[in-house]
Amino acid sequence: MLSLKNVEVRYGGVRALRGISLDVEAGSITTLIGANGAGKSTCLKAISGLVRPNAGEIWFANTRIDGMKPERVVGLGIGHVPEGKRLFLEMSVFDNLMTGAYLRTDKEGIADDLERVYGYFPVLAKARGRSASDLSGGEQQMLAIGRGVMSNPRLLLLDEPSLGLSPIVSQEVADIIEHIAGDGMSILLIEQNAVLALKIAKKGYVMERGAITLEGSGEELQGNDYVRQAYLGL
Repeated sequence: MLSLKNVEVRYGGVRALRGISLDVEAGSITTLIGANGAGKSTCLKAISGLVRPNAGEIWFANTRIDGMKPERVVGLGIGHVPEGKRLFLEMSVFDNLMTGAYLRTDKEGIADDLERVYGYFPVLAKARGRSASDLSGGEQQMLAIGRGVMSNPRLLLLDEPSLGLSPIVSQEVADIIEHIAGDGMSILLIEQNAVLALKIAKKGYVMERGAITLEGSGEELQGNDYVRQAYLGL
């Protein structure tokens, strides 16, 4: 579904991505793990059109998308939930969700997806009229993911969805991500919580200093000695 081929991104003289290549299969969870500053968020921004690659190719569903504007990328079926939620805190939960559907004109489909989001996150249904600022950190993260789902993407990019959450809430969010993937949506997940990410991912990549250094199934990477020592604390 998604394929990156030797993608490079430079910020001035700094090479943030050093010729990375990766693939995301349809209907599965793929994770990208690594330390802060490894280039993970830049990878997602290159896919969604927020930064322009200096070299390489990005293909989505047989269409080359590197260099496209973000709104065109969204229109092709890629949703991006950035790190830090980026919610409109003074707007209601409902209005925040509807901003995710701003490019859509299919009213019935929007209504169906709204109910689907409320099914994933019942707490949002109960709080639909409340300001996003009134939600807990975990509820705000659920709202950010729900807003991404409202764009009706075929591929959802998730950047650190468990950041700042308690272990219990992090697991709850991970369970919902699995549920969303189980319904057929492809997911590319960035996580510093490597234990959580590799547990739910079909395939994983390890990124260090802007380069992919390891890849394998989630199970294989969980058993890799280097990954266990460097990222799993084992």
